[in-house]
Amino acid sequence: MPDSLSPATRAITIRDVATLAGVSVGTASKALNGRGKLRPETRERVTSAAEELGFRPNALARGLLSGRTFTVGLVTSDSFGRFSIPVMLGAEDALGAGQMSVFMCDTRDDPIRERHHIQTLLARRVDGLLVTGRRTEPRPSIGSDLPVPVVYAMTQSTSPDDLSVIPDDVGGGELAVRHLLATGRERIGHVAGPYRFLAARQRVAGMTKVLEEAGLPLAGGAPLHGEWSEEWGRQAADILLRAEPDTDAIFCGNDQIARGVAETVRERGRRIPDDVALIGFDNWEAMALASRPPLTTVDMSLGEVGRIAAEHLLAAIAGRPTSGGVETIPCQLVVRESTGPRRH
Repeated sequence: MPDSLSPATRAITIRDVATLAGVSVGTASKALNGRGKLRPETRERVTSAAEELGFRPNALARGLLSGRTFTVGLVTSDSFGRFSIPVMLGAEDALGAGQMSVFMCDTRDDPIRERHHIQTLLARRVDGLLVTGRRTEPRPSIGSDLPVPVVYAMTQSTSPDDLSVIPDDVGGGELAVRHLLATGRERIGHVAGPYRFLAARQRVAGMTKVLEEAGLPLAGGAPLHGEWSEEWGRQAADILLRAEPDTDAIFCGNDQIARGVAETVRERGRRIPDDVALIGFDNWEAMALASRPPLTTVDMSLGEVGRIAAEHLLAAIAGRPTSGGVETIPCQLVVRESTGPRRH
């Protein structure tokens, strides 16, 4: 390679690629950006020349040529990051593969702050917006007249025209109880989160469906709804075990509740899982692994939620939008020592 093209002396430009490939600069640009109607052999010749020279397109130049900024805005209401960080990591995997950068903005559940962040992101000419949160509750749409596509993840828009990607909480409830039944449990109780939360109600629905199919009643007669806390888990387990001393399994609405339930079960002289099997929800590893014994739980596949939402957004940016509605992502069971066959 001539010294004039040596990367040791100066940066390689698209003009160098065009010269080596024997095409015009415009043709080289179209080939590298996937634009225009070019013969396959021309596109391949330009690509090979770029690889040989080690050419890396300048982001600003790419944007000017394509009319895009190769950036996406991520708007979240999850200040703690418990749910939004796994979603964001999954989204970044997909966006990174599409050579997109991410601007993240925290709304702190403040509609005024959210509008400000959205206006700022649009002023930066982002190519799309990803809206996420810590609850799957339907929330107001951020708008139908925006100049860029929008996809919701780990939250859902009230507008049927918007695409929302959320975990399958109903399926997660089914998964948990099918696992307990497979270990031979027949007197299963449920300590749930607050009834006002859609996720809590959907997990109950999944559990109820499986128990009805098996012809089994719910221990205690009804789900025990309370806060998403260890304290509620302790209280509810006491209520359940006093009412139904022969309960042999407890499905908990989240891992924090399960930690509290485990404490009460042990205090009452019951062994986990020998006497009472225990299963949580969320797979919050800091909580599940610190439980005694480590907690079997349902993982909401939040990374997959983020990845799929981002892939839908990339497709929409490329002019291939997915129709609106809600797409649910299957949960996964993570088996640890808190479940197993009952030992008499």
